[in-house]
Amino acid sequence: MQFNILTIFPEIFSTYLDASILGRAQTEKLIAIGLHNIRDHADDKHNTVDDTPYGGGAGMVMKIKPIDGALASIKQNSTTKLKQRTIVLSARGKRFDQQKAEDYAELDQLNLICGRYEGIDQRVANHLADEELSIGSYVLNGGEVAAMVVLEAVSRLIPGVLKNPESLKEESYSSQSPEHSNTQIEYPQYTRPEEYKGWKVPEILLSGDHAKIQQWREEQ
Repeated sequence: MQFNILTIFPEIFSTYLDASILGRAQTEKLIAIGLHNIRDHADDKHNTVDDTPYGGGAGMVMKIKPIDGALASIKQNSTTKLKQRTIVLSARGKRFDQQKAEDYAELDQLNLICGRYEGIDQRVANHLADEELSIGSYVLNGGEVAAMVVLEAVSRLIPGVLKNPESLKEESYSSQSPEHSNTQIEYPQYTRPEEYKGWKVPEILLSGDHAKIQQWREEQ
């Protein structure tokens, strides 16, 4: 699967994308991640990507033209048959959840537009993107952290990214869980030592009775 991240701060992603599961998934060509600097598509010598808002108000707004240029460049290098979506990360958007992550994991390509300043010219969402997406009811400095959240939640659902696919079935919010419920929270987990500072692992988990252990897990 191809992820494209449109941002004015591509350097934010460098260490994150090279580490752990995402780094290995790229090496094994299970996913590909393209970082696209929106400033490269500005039309002045200062690479300006923002301007004052019409109607007045504090702060600056990201301009539509550089973002349109970045998207056009991506689409120029993509085949028209790809199943893809273009997402604006915005506080105005629909709430991101596990179901959306699972839907996105069925795509061939996901384009994530990261805002900054006071936001993005609304015409980007209205005419260039498929939807606006929010990761929660709080304010961030930009869309980069939100893009990382979406990228990680989606990529781990792609076959082969997690070495043990069974681990997806009992995760919190997974539709693959036995109850098939988006609200299910995974049961508590414990490991060695059996006792630490007087805090003990529940006896049932040490019993070896798998039926009772499963019942206990379902009750948590």
